[in-house]
Amino acid sequence: MTPTIASPTPAAPARQGKSWLEHWTPEDETFWRTTGSTIAWRTLTLTTITLVISFASWFAMSAAVVRLPGIGFKFTTSQLFWLTAMPGLAGGTLRIVHTFLIPVFGTRAVVTVATFLKLIPCVGLALAITNPGTPYWMFLLLAFLAGMGGGDFSSYMPSTSLFFPKRLQGAALGIQAGIGNFGVSLAQFLTPWIIGFAAFGALGGDAQTFTKGAVSKPMWLQNAFWVYVPFLAVLGVVCWIWLRSVPVRVSFKDQLDIFKSKHTWFCTITYIMTFGSFAGLSAVFPLMIAKIYGKFPDAPDPLAFAFYGPLIGSLSRVIFGFVADKTGGAVLTQICGVALIGLCTALIMTGVLTPESRDSFPLFVGLMLSIFCFTGIGNAATFRQYPLIFKHSPRQGAGVLGWTGAVAAYGPFFVSLLMNAAFESKGSPVAFFVGAIAFYAIATAINWWYYARKGAEVPC
Repeated sequence: MTPTIASPTPAAPARQGKSWLEHWTPEDETFWRTTGSTIAWRTLTLTTITLVISFASWFAMSAAVVRLPGIGFKFTTSQLFWLTAMPGLAGGTLRIVHTFLIPVFGTRAVVTVATFLKLIPCVGLALAITNPGTPYWMFLLLAFLAGMGGGDFSSYMPSTSLFFPKRLQGAALGIQAGIGNFGVSLAQFLTPWIIGFAAFGALGGDAQTFTKGAVSKPMWLQNAFWVYVPFLAVLGVVCWIWLRSVPVRVSFKDQLDIFKSKHTWFCTITYIMTFGSFAGLSAVFPLMIAKIYGKFPDAPDPLAFAFYGPLIGSLSRVIFGFVADKTGGAVLTQICGVALIGLCTALIMTGVLTPESRDSFPLFVGLMLSIFCFTGIGNAATFRQYPLIFKHSPRQGAGVLGWTGAVAAYGPFFVSLLMNAAFESKGSPVAFFVGAIAFYAIATAINWWYYARKGAEVPC
């Protein structure tokens, strides 16, 4: 396929209407300096802000789920893990759809509609929590719909790659993905604070009584979802007014050519290692803390620690986006893979996953936060690699960004299910991390052979 980003062909004029830019040539230094830079950075700013709220709404259930039993919902541990899994199932599935939307509908329409759609799960979950009679199947359905926030990534990132020249894509994608990932930490940091008072007055609904042991206190758990509603409404309007679309003209069928390349599948594996791990572990981290250390006296509050993981992973992704532009992505991906293998091995060997007291909790948290840090580094590195691997077709490179993000977004779903299976069969997550080590070894070997070693097929 011929790249369609740089300029329209004479036989097919650019799309018309105020939603579409007349032409887009970011590799042209004069165009970039006089026109392109302003539009691209404005687009990046708006889409990144909306992506933060997308990630927050996607992971709001993982933050709220640990409080549901305390306000009277009689859900089993397995049911709670399923509630954390459902947004991941939807997020991955919808990312597959989002992968192909930008060349068909454009940035303006896709981002605006996606922003408004997230009002459905946020309002629905807020209302469900205020009704103690809400059945479990309804929570499952609404948790699934919350995955719409996860689907957005696979259209936002390809959109950004179209707006920026190749020399700035690592930084631009690192900024958007890294800051967007802050939404995960935002959900887990904001939730314990916003549910502690009547933030929305009578409009937000009555308080529940949260009980833990002999202690009871009022709680407004629905606020964990109401808080995003005004932001989504305002951002939807702003995006419709200010965003424009790059005149890429590719049909859905034409975009399927990315699957003919073996590198699409290799990129998918390495991104599962990085973002799949980040998203999956972010979703289960609160429940991991509750399950592993909740049995001890003076047990730690999961939400007091869980947000640090995605926060550190997001920070490292932003910072190392700039580093990857200088060093190349393959070497950082290699470092990430080796570090993840070592850290998961340390989790198993130190016994922090099967503790006999609360004393090992600081080491457990330290190792987990280190894992989050390296997944962030790997996220930045891989998103620098992929445009270079497909440098002869920027449109294909954008499609691969969307596809790999789609598959890796199943991380919360599969990690939640596999973690639950490990707890049910062995009473600890050790078996899960053994499997993770094996997968990381395969992904790291692929990265080394095809991209990182001297004489690699596609050095990047």
